[in-house]
Amino acid sequence: MVEISAIAPVFIAFAIVAVMGPFVIPVLRNLKFSQTERTYGVESHLKKAGTPTMGGVMILVAITVTSLIFVIRFPKIGPVLFLTLAFGLIGFIDDYLKVVKRNSDGLIDWQKLLLEIVVTIVFLLFMTKVHKVSMELMIPFTSGKMVNIGFWAYPLFFIVVLGTVNAVNFTDGLDGLASSVTIVVAVFFVIASLILKAGVAPFPAAVAGALMGFLLYNAYPAKVFMGDTGSLALGGFVASMAYILNMPLFIPIVGLIYLIEIVSVMMQVTYFKLTHGKRIFKMTPIHHHFEKCGWSETRIVAVFTVITTLMALVGLLGL
Repeated sequence: MVEISAIAPVFIAFAIVAVMGPFVIPVLRNLKFSQTERTYGVESHLKKAGTPTMGGVMILVAITVTSLIFVIRFPKIGPVLFLTLAFGLIGFIDDYLKVVKRNSDGLIDWQKLLLEIVVTIVFLLFMTKVHKVSMELMIPFTSGKMVNIGFWAYPLFFIVVLGTVNAVNFTDGLDGLASSVTIVVAVFFVIASLILKAGVAPFPAAVAGALMGFLLYNAYPAKVFMGDTGSLALGGFVASMAYILNMPLFIPIVGLIYLIEIVSVMMQVTYFKLTHGKRIFKMTPIHHHFEKCGWSETRIVAVFTVITTLMALVGLLGL
């Protein structure tokens, strides 16, 4: 049954990450794959220096193994898995360079952007040519009405994919934040997939399960961070699921937190340059602003997750 195919992946992926944790985390620590905190960041984060990072590999392993179990019956999982793993690989390279160089830079911006554009093009071809997914857009709150914007669908595609991936990356800055918010988004995509009979429900279910397992080790105080390996992969997941369901216009709704995070950075940088040093927020991404205002990490994670849950319900109403 379709319902079982949407539930079983949760337990499979959860179990894989839960079992891997006690083995992988010590390995990452022994290899000195540890977090390097910026000295000009939030002061309370300095104590996190030395916490193992690149824990996103556990998430990717769980998602991949679970997906391979269901991909034959649900072939549309293929392109979504591709973009998730491809961005995860970019993140892995970025994390590895950070670890080797012992700084917080990693890949140069143009290198990361070039790699992201390449994998996005491959995903576009995989999705449209192999699986014949249209570039039509579902308009929220119109009972499933679709619109074809022709040529402009392609520039929008790159903006949405690259913007979403980097927005999720910015969201990963507190213990359990990106995991908690994305679990809710993943559950939204599971329900949307079932409603639309899209044949991809096992994948977001696997993502939700893997992130639940990861939270066992990533909730405050975190024993491991997902790193760019995990956060870029999750961005690829959100963007690819939205397009495989023709729902990119729903991202600003269910992914409101992602949008707020990246917009806060854009506003801060722009205002800083225009005013020669003045700031709108105490620090960005915006979750750090709330930290500077005295909010605890757990409070921020809870509030952002509740907001995402409410927006996911709004998104379901918009189907």
